[in-house]
Amino acid sequence: MAMNETKRVVTIDRHIVDMQAKYPEATGELSKLLYDVALTAKLIDREVSKAGLVDILGLTGEVNVQGEEVQKLDWFANDRFVKSFDHGGQLCVMASEEEEGVIPIPSRFKLGKYVLLYDPLDGSSNIDANVSIGSIFSIYKRKTAEGPGTVEDCVRQGAEQVAAGYVLYGSSTMLVYTTGRGVYCFTLDPSIGEFLLSHNRIQMPKKGKIYSLNEGYRNYLSDGTRRFVEYLQEPDKETGRPYSSRYIGSMVADVHRTLLYGGIFLYPATSKSPKGKLRLMYEANPMAFIVEQAGGMATDGTQRIMDVQASELHERIPVFMGSEEDVKLAMSFEAGER
Repeated sequence: MAMNETKRVVTIDRHIVDMQAKYPEATGELSKLLYDVALTAKLIDREVSKAGLVDILGLTGEVNVQGEEVQKLDWFANDRFVKSFDHGGQLCVMASEEEEGVIPIPSRFKLGKYVLLYDPLDGSSNIDANVSIGSIFSIYKRKTAEGPGTVEDCVRQGAEQVAAGYVLYGSSTMLVYTTGRGVYCFTLDPSIGEFLLSHNRIQMPKKGKIYSLNEGYRNYLSDGTRRFVEYLQEPDKETGRPYSSRYIGSMVADVHRTLLYGGIFLYPATSKSPKGKLRLMYEANPMAFIVEQAGGMATDGTQRIMDVQASELHERIPVFMGSEEDVKLAMSFEAGER
Protein backbone atom coordinates (compact mmCIF):
# COMPACT_ATOMS: atom_id res chain seq x y z
CA MET A 1 0.00 0.00 0.00
CA ALA A 2 1.36 3.43 -0.92
CA MET A 3 2.12 5.78 1.96
CA ASN A 4 -0.59 8.26 0.97
CA GLU A 5 -3.17 5.42 1.01
CA THR A 6 -2.48 4.53 4.63
CA LYS A 7 -5.44 5.30 6.84
CA ARG A 8 -4.71 8.11 9.28
CA VAL A 9 -4.76 6.87 12.89
CA VAL A 10 -6.57 9.23 15.27
CA THR A 11 -6.75 8.43 18.97
CA ILE A 12 -9.60 9.74 21.07
CA ASP A 13 -7.15 11.93 23.01
CA ARG A 14 -5.95 13.59 19.79
CA HIS A 15 -9.54 14.00 18.61
CA ILE A 16 -10.58 15.69 21.86
CA VAL A 17 -7.63 18.09 21.57
CA ASP A 18 -8.55 18.89 17.96
CA MET A 19 -12.19 19.51 18.90
CA GLN A 20 -11.17 21.75 21.79
CA ALA A 21 -9.17 23.89 19.37
CA LYS A 22 -12.45 24.81 17.63
CA TYR A 23 -13.53 26.64 20.81
CA PRO A 24 -11.06 29.50 21.48
CA GLU A 25 -12.73 30.20 24.84
CA ALA A 26 -12.32 26.58 26.05
CA THR A 27 -10.56 26.05 29.37
CA GLY A 28 -9.86 22.36 28.88
CA GLU A 29 -12.15 21.21 31.71
CA LEU A 30 -14.63 19.49 29.39
CA SER A 31 -11.75 17.82 27.56
CA LYS A 32 -10.48 16.42 30.86
CA LEU A 33 -13.92 14.99 31.58
CA LEU A 34 -13.97 13.26 28.21
CA TYR A 35 -10.48 11.84 28.84
CA ASP A 36 -11.79 10.43 32.12
CA VAL A 37 -14.80 8.91 30.34
CA ALA A 38 -12.43 7.04 28.00
CA LEU A 39 -10.32 5.81 30.93
CA THR A 40 -13.40 4.71 32.87
CA ALA A 41 -14.63 2.83 29.80
CA LYS A 42 -11.35 0.91 29.62
CA LEU A 43 -11.56 -0.02 33.30
CA ILE A 44 -15.14 -1.25 33.00
CA ASP A 45 -14.35 -3.07 29.75
CA ARG A 46 -11.53 -4.92 31.52
CA GLU A 47 -13.98 -6.28 34.10
CA VAL A 48 -16.75 -7.01 31.57
CA SER A 49 -14.38 -8.99 29.35
CA LYS A 50 -13.30 -11.29 32.19
CA ALA A 51 -16.59 -11.36 34.10
CA GLY A 52 -17.14 -15.06 33.48
CA LEU A 53 -13.71 -15.90 34.90
CA VAL A 54 -14.06 -14.10 38.23
CA ASP A 55 -16.77 -13.69 40.82
CA ILE A 56 -18.39 -10.68 39.18
CA LEU A 57 -21.43 -12.23 37.52
CA GLY A 58 -24.80 -12.53 39.24
CA LEU A 59 -26.71 -10.43 41.77
CA THR A 60 -25.47 -8.56 44.81
CA GLY A 61 -28.70 -9.20 46.70
CA GLU A 62 -29.52 -5.48 46.78
CA VAL A 63 -32.27 -3.50 45.02
CA ASN A 64 -31.60 -0.10 43.40
CA VAL A 65 -33.76 3.04 43.38
CA GLN A 66 -35.58 1.74 40.29
CA GLY A 67 -36.72 -1.35 42.20
CA GLU A 68 -34.39 -3.58 40.17
CA GLU A 69 -32.04 -6.22 41.53
CA VAL A 70 -28.44 -4.98 41.36
CA GLN A 71 -25.96 -6.99 39.32
CA LYS A 72 -22.40 -7.22 40.62
CA LEU A 73 -21.12 -5.56 37.45
CA ASP A 74 -23.71 -2.77 37.94
CA TRP A 75 -22.24 -2.09 41.35
CA PHE A 76 -18.67 -2.19 40.05
CA ALA A 77 -19.41 0.14 37.12
CA ASN A 78 -21.21 2.66 39.34
CA ASP A 79 -18.35 2.63 41.84
CA ARG A 80 -15.84 3.06 39.02
CA PHE A 81 -17.63 6.16 37.71
CA VAL A 82 -17.73 7.73 41.17
CA LYS A 83 -14.03 7.12 41.85
CA SER A 84 -13.00 8.30 38.39
CA PHE A 85 -14.81 11.65 38.56
CA ASP A 86 -15.09 12.76 42.20
CA HIS A 87 -11.60 14.25 42.52
CA GLY A 88 -10.70 15.82 39.16
CA GLY A 89 -11.94 19.33 39.95
CA GLN A 90 -14.24 19.61 36.92
CA LEU A 91 -17.52 18.55 38.56
CA CYS A 92 -19.74 20.10 41.21
CA VAL A 93 -22.07 17.09 41.49
CA MET A 94 -22.97 13.76 39.88
CA ALA A 95 -26.13 11.66 39.57
CA SER A 96 -26.46 7.98 38.70
CA GLU A 97 -29.37 5.83 37.64
CA GLU A 98 -28.30 3.51 40.45
CA GLU A 99 -28.43 6.14 43.23
CA GLU A 100 -31.57 7.67 44.73
CA GLY A 101 -30.16 11.16 45.24
CA VAL A 102 -27.32 13.22 43.85
CA ILE A 103 -23.72 12.16 44.44
CA PRO A 104 -21.83 15.06 46.08
CA ILE A 105 -18.18 15.81 45.44
CA PRO A 106 -16.22 15.13 48.67
CA SER A 107 -15.42 18.37 50.50
CA ARG A 108 -11.67 17.74 50.33
CA PHE A 109 -11.72 18.08 46.52
CA LYS A 110 -12.05 21.15 44.31
CA LEU A 111 -15.46 21.88 42.78
CA GLY A 112 -15.88 22.55 39.05
CA LYS A 113 -18.51 24.01 36.74
CA TYR A 114 -19.83 20.78 35.20
CA VAL A 115 -22.43 18.16 36.12
CA LEU A 116 -22.22 14.47 35.16
CA LEU A 117 -25.25 12.19 34.86
CA TYR A 118 -24.78 8.56 33.92
CA ASP A 119 -26.20 5.07 33.59
CA PRO A 120 -23.17 2.98 34.62
CA LEU A 121 -24.30 -0.23 32.92
CA ASP A 122 -27.29 -0.19 30.59
CA GLY A 123 -28.82 -3.55 29.73
CA SER A 124 -27.39 -5.20 32.83
CA SER A 125 -30.15 -7.83 32.86
CA ASN A 126 -28.27 -9.31 29.88
CA ILE A 127 -24.94 -9.61 31.69
CA ASP A 128 -25.14 -13.29 32.61
CA ALA A 129 -26.06 -14.17 29.00
CA ASN A 130 -22.99 -12.35 27.62
CA VAL A 131 -25.15 -10.00 25.51
CA SER A 132 -23.90 -6.52 24.53
CA ILE A 133 -24.28 -3.92 27.29
CA GLY A 134 -23.13 -0.33 27.67
CA SER A 135 -22.58 2.84 29.70
CA ILE A 136 -24.31 6.16 28.97
CA PHE A 137 -23.20 9.63 30.08
CA SER A 138 -24.47 13.19 29.87
CA ILE A 139 -22.66 16.44 30.78
CA TYR A 140 -24.17 19.85 31.63
CA LYS A 141 -22.84 23.16 32.92
CA ARG A 142 -24.00 23.83 36.45
CA LYS A 143 -26.95 26.19 37.05
CA THR A 144 -26.16 27.24 40.61
CA ALA A 145 -23.52 29.95 40.98
CA GLU A 146 -21.23 28.35 43.54
CA GLY A 147 -20.83 25.79 46.29
CA PRO A 148 -21.69 22.08 46.14
CA GLY A 149 -23.95 21.08 43.26
CA THR A 150 -27.63 20.39 43.90
CA VAL A 151 -30.60 18.54 42.38
CA GLU A 152 -31.36 21.79 40.50
CA ASP A 153 -28.06 21.38 38.63
CA CYS A 154 -29.03 17.85 37.56
CA VAL A 155 -32.74 18.07 36.66
CA ARG A 156 -32.53 19.77 33.27
CA GLN A 157 -33.71 19.99 29.69
CA GLY A 158 -31.73 17.78 27.33
CA ALA A 159 -31.16 20.80 25.08
CA GLU A 160 -28.80 22.16 27.76
CA GLN A 161 -26.34 19.28 27.39
CA VAL A 162 -22.80 20.23 26.40
CA ALA A 163 -21.70 16.64 25.73
CA ALA A 164 -23.14 13.14 25.75
CA GLY A 165 -22.15 9.67 24.70
CA TYR A 166 -22.13 5.97 25.35
CA VAL A 167 -19.77 3.02 25.51
CA LEU A 168 -20.78 -0.28 23.90
CA TYR A 169 -19.17 -3.42 25.34
CA GLY A 170 -19.66 -6.05 22.65
CA SER A 171 -17.60 -8.05 20.15
CA SER A 172 -15.48 -4.89 20.18
CA THR A 173 -15.67 -1.98 22.62
CA MET A 174 -16.79 1.33 21.13
CA LEU A 175 -17.08 4.83 22.55
CA VAL A 176 -19.46 7.24 20.79
CA TYR A 177 -19.72 10.90 21.77
CA THR A 178 -20.85 14.34 20.69
CA THR A 179 -20.21 17.87 21.90
CA GLY A 180 -22.73 19.34 19.47
CA ARG A 181 -20.44 19.21 16.43
CA GLY A 182 -21.27 15.83 14.98
CA VAL A 183 -21.09 12.26 16.27
CA TYR A 184 -17.84 10.32 16.42
CA CYS A 185 -17.21 6.65 17.17
CA PHE A 186 -13.96 5.18 18.50
CA THR A 187 -13.12 1.48 18.72
CA LEU A 188 -10.81 0.17 21.43
CA ASP A 189 -7.69 -1.52 20.09
CA PRO A 190 -6.81 -3.87 22.98
CA SER A 191 -3.31 -4.47 21.65
CA ILE A 192 -2.31 -0.87 22.37
CA GLY A 193 -5.03 0.10 24.85
CA GLU A 194 -6.25 3.05 22.78
CA PHE A 195 -9.61 4.16 21.41
CA LEU A 196 -9.10 4.84 17.68
CA LEU A 197 -11.45 6.81 15.43
CA SER A 198 -13.43 4.27 13.40
CA HIS A 199 -16.59 6.18 12.34
CA ASN A 200 -16.10 9.86 11.50
CA ARG A 201 -19.14 12.19 11.69
CA ILE A 202 -21.82 9.50 11.65
CA GLN A 203 -24.88 10.38 9.58
CA MET A 204 -28.01 8.30 10.04
CA PRO A 205 -30.00 7.37 6.90
CA LYS A 206 -33.17 9.46 6.51
CA LYS A 207 -35.17 6.25 6.33
CA GLY A 208 -34.34 2.73 7.40
CA LYS A 209 -35.68 -0.82 7.11
CA ILE A 210 -35.43 -1.96 10.74
CA TYR A 211 -37.62 -1.38 13.76
CA SER A 212 -36.56 -2.22 17.31
CA LEU A 213 -39.27 -2.90 19.90
CA ASN A 214 -39.93 -5.34 22.73
CA GLU A 215 -42.90 -7.04 21.10
CA GLY A 216 -43.61 -8.98 24.27
CA TYR A 217 -45.57 -5.87 25.28
CA ARG A 218 -47.69 -5.81 22.10
CA ASN A 219 -50.94 -6.35 24.01
CA TYR A 220 -50.17 -3.35 26.24
CA LEU A 221 -49.33 -0.88 23.46
CA SER A 222 -51.48 2.12 22.58
CA ASP A 223 -53.69 1.81 19.51
CA GLY A 224 -51.42 4.23 17.61
CA THR A 225 -48.23 2.30 18.34
CA ARG A 226 -49.84 -1.04 17.57
CA ARG A 227 -51.12 0.22 14.22
CA PHE A 228 -47.67 1.67 13.44
CA VAL A 229 -45.99 -1.70 14.08
CA GLU A 230 -48.59 -3.52 12.00
CA TYR A 231 -47.99 -1.02 9.18
CA LEU A 232 -44.24 -1.70 9.28
CA GLN A 233 -44.91 -5.44 9.05
CA GLU A 234 -47.17 -5.19 5.98
CA PRO A 235 -45.43 -6.05 2.66
CA ASP A 236 -45.25 -3.11 0.23
CA LYS A 237 -42.32 -2.89 -2.18
CA GLU A 238 -43.07 0.73 -3.01
CA THR A 239 -42.49 1.89 0.57
CA GLY A 240 -39.77 -0.65 1.40
CA ARG A 241 -41.90 -2.79 3.69
CA PRO A 242 -41.96 -5.05 5.54
CA TYR A 243 -39.33 -3.77 7.96
CA SER A 244 -37.10 -6.26 9.74
CA SER A 245 -37.47 -6.59 13.51
CA ARG A 246 -34.30 -6.44 15.61
CA TYR A 247 -34.35 -6.16 19.40
CA ILE A 248 -31.40 -6.85 21.73
CA GLY A 249 -32.83 -5.52 24.99
CA SER A 250 -29.94 -3.16 25.69
CA MET A 251 -30.71 0.44 24.70
CA VAL A 252 -27.06 1.19 23.88
CA ALA A 253 -26.83 -1.77 21.50
CA ASP A 254 -30.21 -1.18 19.88
CA VAL A 255 -29.65 2.56 19.38
CA HIS A 256 -26.10 1.97 18.11
CA ARG A 257 -27.41 -0.31 15.38
CA THR A 258 -30.14 2.22 14.53
CA LEU A 259 -27.53 4.99 14.39
CA LEU A 260 -25.51 3.09 11.78
CA TYR A 261 -28.25 1.40 9.74
CA GLY A 262 -31.24 3.68 10.20
CA GLY A 263 -34.77 2.72 11.14
CA ILE A 264 -36.46 3.32 14.47
CA PHE A 265 -35.97 2.33 18.10
CA LEU A 266 -39.09 2.63 20.21
CA TYR A 267 -39.79 2.06 23.88
CA PRO A 268 -43.29 3.54 24.08
CA ALA A 269 -45.71 4.05 26.93
CA THR A 270 -47.86 1.00 27.64
CA SER A 271 -50.86 0.28 29.83
CA LYS A 272 -48.37 -1.28 32.28
CA SER A 273 -45.97 1.71 32.15
CA PRO A 274 -48.08 4.74 31.10
CA LYS A 275 -45.19 7.17 31.68
CA GLY A 276 -42.74 5.03 29.74
CA LYS A 277 -39.90 3.00 31.19
CA LEU A 278 -36.64 4.60 30.05
CA ARG A 279 -35.12 7.33 32.22
CA LEU A 280 -35.15 10.83 30.80
CA MET A 281 -31.96 12.10 32.43
CA TYR A 282 -29.76 9.01 32.15
CA GLU A 283 -30.89 7.37 28.89
CA ALA A 284 -33.32 9.36 26.75
CA ASN A 285 -31.64 12.79 26.83
CA PRO A 286 -28.06 11.70 26.03
CA MET A 287 -29.21 9.29 23.33
CA ALA A 288 -31.51 11.95 21.85
CA PHE A 289 -28.57 14.39 21.65
CA ILE A 290 -26.51 11.82 19.77
CA VAL A 291 -29.33 10.81 17.42
CA GLU A 292 -30.13 14.44 16.54
CA GLN A 293 -26.47 15.24 15.93
CA ALA A 294 -26.39 12.31 13.47
CA GLY A 295 -29.36 13.77 11.57
CA GLY A 296 -32.10 11.71 13.22
CA MET A 297 -35.08 12.54 15.43
CA ALA A 298 -35.94 11.69 19.03
CA THR A 299 -39.42 12.25 20.47
CA ASP A 300 -41.71 10.94 23.21
CA GLY A 301 -44.33 10.33 20.54
CA THR A 302 -45.63 13.90 20.57
CA GLN A 303 -42.73 16.27 21.23
CA ARG A 304 -38.94 16.50 21.01
CA ILE A 305 -37.34 14.68 23.94
CA MET A 306 -34.69 17.34 24.51
CA ASP A 307 -37.39 20.01 24.99
CA VAL A 308 -38.93 18.16 27.94
CA GLN A 309 -38.24 19.89 31.26
CA ALA A 310 -37.48 17.18 33.80
CA SER A 311 -39.14 17.47 37.21
CA GLU A 312 -37.22 14.76 39.07
CA LEU A 313 -33.96 12.83 38.88
CA HIS A 314 -35.48 9.49 37.92
CA GLU A 315 -38.28 10.65 35.63
CA ARG A 316 -39.36 8.20 32.95
CA ILE A 317 -40.43 8.94 29.38
CA PRO A 318 -41.65 7.13 26.24
CA VAL A 319 -39.02 7.01 23.48
CA PHE A 320 -39.21 7.02 19.68
CA MET A 321 -35.83 7.71 18.06
CA GLY A 322 -34.09 7.01 14.79
CA SER A 323 -34.30 8.00 11.13
CA GLU A 324 -36.22 11.23 10.53
CA GLU A 325 -38.83 9.80 8.15
CA ASP A 326 -39.51 6.76 10.35
CA VAL A 327 -39.94 8.82 13.52
CA LYS A 328 -42.24 11.29 11.77
CA LEU A 329 -44.31 8.35 10.53
CA ALA A 330 -44.55 6.95 14.07
CA MET A 331 -45.68 10.35 15.37
CA SER A 332 -48.43 10.49 12.74
CA PHE A 333 -49.79 7.18 14.00
CA GLU A 334 -49.53 8.35 17.62
CA ALA A 335 -51.49 11.48 16.71
CA GLY A 336 -54.22 9.39 15.08
CA GLU A 337 -53.56 10.86 11.64
CA ARG A 338 -53.20 7.40 10.05
